[in-house]
Amino acid sequence: MARILLVATLMVTALLSACDADQPSTANPGSTARNGVFAGNTMSGAVIPCATQEDGVRVCIGDMDNGPDSADIRFRSFDGQPLFVIITLPPAPTSAADGNYPFVVQSHGWGAPPTSPDDTQYGGPTALEWARDGYAVMQFAARGWGSSCGAPASRLVNSTACLNGYSRIDDYRYEIRDIQHAIGLLVDEGVVDPGRIGANGESYGAGASLALATLKNRIMDIDGSLLPWISPMGTPISLAAAAPFAGWSDFAYAMRPNGRTLDSEITSTTANLTPAGIQKLSINAGLYLTATLGAYIAPPGINPEADLTRWLAQATVGEPYDQPLDQAALEVLAKYRSTYYLLAGAYGFDQVEPAPLFLANGFTDDVFAADEYVRYYNLHQSLYPAAPISLFFFDGGHQRGNNKAVDAEQVRLAGRIKSFFDHYVKGSGEPPPLNVTAFAQTCPADIPSLGPFSAPTWDALSPGEVVFRSAPAQTILSLGGDPTVSLSFDPVGGGLACTTAAATTEPGIASYDLPTPTGGGYTLLGAPVVVADLNVIGQFAYIAARLVDVDPGTGTKTLVARSLYRIDPADPNGRHTFQLYSNGWHFAPGHIPRLELLGKDAPYARPSNGLAFSISVSDLELRLPVHETPGAPGTPAEVIPPSP
Repeated sequence: MARILLVATLMVTALLSACDADQPSTANPGSTARNGVFAGNTMSGAVIPCATQEDGVRVCIGDMDNGPDSADIRFRSFDGQPLFVIITLPPAPTSAADGNYPFVVQSHGWGAPPTSPDDTQYGGPTALEWARDGYAVMQFAARGWGSSCGAPASRLVNSTACLNGYSRIDDYRYEIRDIQHAIGLLVDEGVVDPGRIGANGESYGAGASLALATLKNRIMDIDGSLLPWISPMGTPISLAAAAPFAGWSDFAYAMRPNGRTLDSEITSTTANLTPAGIQKLSINAGLYLTATLGAYIAPPGINPEADLTRWLAQATVGEPYDQPLDQAALEVLAKYRSTYYLLAGAYGFDQVEPAPLFLANGFTDDVFAADEYVRYYNLHQSLYPAAPISLFFFDGGHQRGNNKAVDAEQVRLAGRIKSFFDHYVKGSGEPPPLNVTAFAQTCPADIPSLGPFSAPTWDALSPGEVVFRSAPAQTILSLGGDPTVSLSFDPVGGGLACTTAAATTEPGIASYDLPTPTGGGYTLLGAPVVVADLNVIGQFAYIAARLVDVDPGTGTKTLVARSLYRIDPADPNGRHTFQLYSNGWHFAPGHIPRLELLGKDAPYARPSNGLAFSISVSDLELRLPVHETPGAPGTPAEVIPPSP
């Protein structure tokens, strides 16, 4: 399941000794069973040997010191980059040819390079489980991580090759092409069927998986041009399916949202960049700390298209966000790392229908919100309405996700990924349901989540709506709010999704209590919408919005949904519309849904440099999309048809 990727982790595996290169293959004595991969395509030129496990599965590990005479048998990529790789193959067949396998590439999360073929981080089956079912599997440590020039010791082995081996942060031209180049070689070796390839990854690896699906049958060259994906020996290759878990579609927006994504419309390819977003401070800092402790990142000033240090420094300085370095960073993040723009045909990119997609994310994920996939889904549906795509959401992923051990959704998620690949990659299973599946968050964390709720489309998941209106003006102050509450709800320094805080009204914020639900209550499934008249005084104003569930019995509140909304300085006053991130949550009778609008929510959001702004909020309307159907038996009276 998804790992918490905001702390660095150093892991050592005992698998290397279990898979000693001198161990002979005994799965099929006397046969032509494959006992190595990437012949001539490692740093030393030696083959990566495969060791047979007790169940017949073969594991081939290309590391810097486990070849013959401790040779460097890391995979050598298209530009000479050394990459740690694990190839896991099915048991050798007794009669059929040993090759032409359906194939899965598993891409790891930020700070979590693979350590063994039983790595569980990807949401779906492990590499060993895939291999037992007839799939071949590849796991890389992405460039700049682990033994792929990430660890200092790995750079010393081949300092020349590692000089430019820093992380390019899932750049299509580097990390994604590394994967595609390796697959091409495996196709030429006869290991992989060029038409039966699937991509699965979590977090950072989800970005790679969605990129592979959106590129589909293309590669991106160093100069940014798109070319056909062809093996070195000339075989055309195309991705058959992808299952990204807990990733993004717009990396810049995910790290610095401006609130311009609405699930009721197709997001333009410029709306998410203007006006400038609000830095998710604790998350940005945590991700950077993880990289500095566990990866090789570009030295500042060396490469402006991968300068993580300067990008973070510029974003952390804050407003005004009109510096050339900042604008250039947003440009390269959008162009080379954000699949929404590739799908949309921005920057002159040719458009192709993506590979079949199963997109899974956590409703309570504050790093990559569920809306990252809803944005992509809406555009995908508008461009290719008949193309296969499914959505799956639950209380998991990065912080604040609970990733409940007791819940069925994790088992269901793995099963859905498996059945999706069996049909679209392996070609052996029944057509999987192409729908939207959601589990609603529940607290405390040791009880099962509500669901599953299923619908044919995202919109159909919430056939009803609860609407609240408040005309009187309230004022948001830039220094308002209770810092202890903000810390409790921070995804890095605070708790998880069931963390509570005192329910007393915070000073200097706009706060709206909805009536307690009638009957059996109602279930939020989707993105709450706020519409209000704003009047702004001061510079660099923004709104940090929270929807909370107040329990009068305990005097506490639980965070249900949040968002950040930048007020455009060129047009600050008048009617504004924005959404909170999506979630599933049941508002029970006796509890009070509360909307809180703040001018500061640190450390989650970077405080504005406009330290004296105020925002008058009037004629507010809050719309809650709910699963209950208007007029159905037992449905609360406050549930009405959705607004047009």
